[in-house]
Amino acid sequence: MKGNATSVHRNAALLSLATTTADRVTTSADIDRRLAPVLERLRMPEGLLQRIAGVHERRNWAEGQTFDAAAVSAGEKALAEAGIDRSDVGMVINTSVTRKHLEPSVAVRLHHGLGMPPSAVNFDLANACLGFVNGMTLASQLIDAGQIRYAVVIDGEDADEIQHATIDRLNGPGVTRKDFMREFPTLTLGSGAVAAVIGPADAHPSGHRILGGVTRAATQFNELCVGSVNGMFTDAKALLKGGLELVMSAWKEAKEDWSWSAMDRYILHQVSDVHTDAIIKAAKLDRTRVPLTYPMYGNVGPASIPMTLAQEATTLEPGNRVLLMGVGSGINTAMMEIAW
Repeated sequence: MKGNATSVHRNAALLSLATTTADRVTTSADIDRRLAPVLERLRMPEGLLQRIAGVHERRNWAEGQTFDAAAVSAGEKALAEAGIDRSDVGMVINTSVTRKHLEPSVAVRLHHGLGMPPSAVNFDLANACLGFVNGMTLASQLIDAGQIRYAVVIDGEDADEIQHATIDRLNGPGVTRKDFMREFPTLTLGSGAVAAVIGPADAHPSGHRILGGVTRAATQFNELCVGSVNGMFTDAKALLKGGLELVMSAWKEAKEDWSWSAMDRYILHQVSDVHTDAIIKAAKLDRTRVPLTYPMYGNVGPASIPMTLAQEATTLEPGNRVLLMGVGSGINTAMMEIAW
């Protein structure tokens, strides 16, 4: 049963994609030094982040930088690149996991920071690491329906607070190896910001057509990765197993409507060597067509896919086919094809 899980877009295009990179570099060796007490007590080796996850460093905001100001900066760059007047924007969708408070939405700060008109609808769309792809799908559907002409999908992430709290907790008394590994994925997180402008393809023939895709859910796994500002607690093995099964189920079902076996690029959510290797092997992807950003930027949550696409954009040519493949804890997955 397909339900609403398969979408085809008639007139939506990605017009621009811009990032703001955090200035401060935090290496995995830096984190190891901060974790020295617990690593010594538990007799665990250094270098686990590099050897297991493949994350060598990540970015954090420097003094004076904030995730929301960085997102606004990315939005400004995306609007300028697209050549769109903000008065024509009908919607701002914030997909950030990071938020400093429950109310109001992060979207209102970004809407205000970008100087958007009062007529532009704005809201947060939260779906863990899948949010940005979901936001692109929603914007494309509304453009197809003629409800809006342009949308800004935007995201800013800040890993500092959760990593500081995690390191302090892991260095506390009574922490076991099991406790350490449950919080290990938190140490792979990074900071960054990204924004996309989406608009009508018929008015922008040089835009990159958003063709459509599929989504699938396995929400019985909603307790495998639970995060808050204080920490993220993960059953990594079960999450990998459940996520891989869901991704491959969606991949196989998508063959009825899509042909994705020979894409020019596969833009995967940037998690770790383990997750990437598992998907490449299961889907039989060409590894040379799977760009990686997590070794240098870590897992930047919902910003990871668009940040990786933005980095890869300079190597893409008109006519290339690109597949975005996202997974969000909970578990949900989405795949979206873009004709470059």
